[in-house]
Amino acid sequence: MSRFKLSARFIPWVVIFSVLLLDQVSKIIVKTQMTLGQNIPVLGNWFNIYFIENEGMAFGMQFSGEYGKLILSLFRIVAVIFIGWYIHRLIFLKAHKGLILSISLIFAGALGNIIDSAFYGMIFSESYFSQTAEFLPEGGGYAPFLHGRVVDMLYFPIIRGYFPEWFPFWGGQNFIFFRPVFNIADSAITIGVFILLIFQKRFFDSVKKPHTDTPSQEQV
Repeated sequence: MSRFKLSARFIPWVVIFSVLLLDQVSKIIVKTQMTLGQNIPVLGNWFNIYFIENEGMAFGMQFSGEYGKLILSLFRIVAVIFIGWYIHRLIFLKAHKGLILSISLIFAGALGNIIDSAFYGMIFSESYFSQTAEFLPEGGGYAPFLHGRVVDMLYFPIIRGYFPEWFPFWGGQNFIFFRPVFNIADSAITIGVFILLIFQKRFFDSVKKPHTDTPSQEQV
């Protein structure tokens, strides 16, 4: 039992630290070394480092307006607090390690984007199409607390083509798959959600029927 507790408690710390380290290092490098809109091909046309910023949610989705941005940031903070409590609860219930892993990935990803929204506006200057941002500028950052923009850079335009003229609504238009630009925090959230969807029955059965040590088991 003690061995499970140690390993289960260890999982969130490793996952959260690893995701946050990779996420924030990659964002700081992109923010300070690339101009806004700059594109660096990595694997031909299949994978690019493409620097954009967004005001809103994962994968570049927007949540417009000053109050909308504030509401989104506050919602994220409340959600992260709840997820952190839930991870603690899962460890207490001796839930499946895969469930703890997946929830920890979601927690780390959400926290990574919260850091951008909360602090990047205060510690970086504005990014421009012709000029990189400066870390800790003398004149202060580009936005107040909770109004920073999320840094995205991972772009996988794997398939490029066009819809035939007869295709409803989009006939004759070009299309790209996969169009959204995202970051490592978004990836962690997505991976965590996919793991939950695939193994949800196994994971949540372990919560409903926690492993407990009966007197007979202890004697053996």
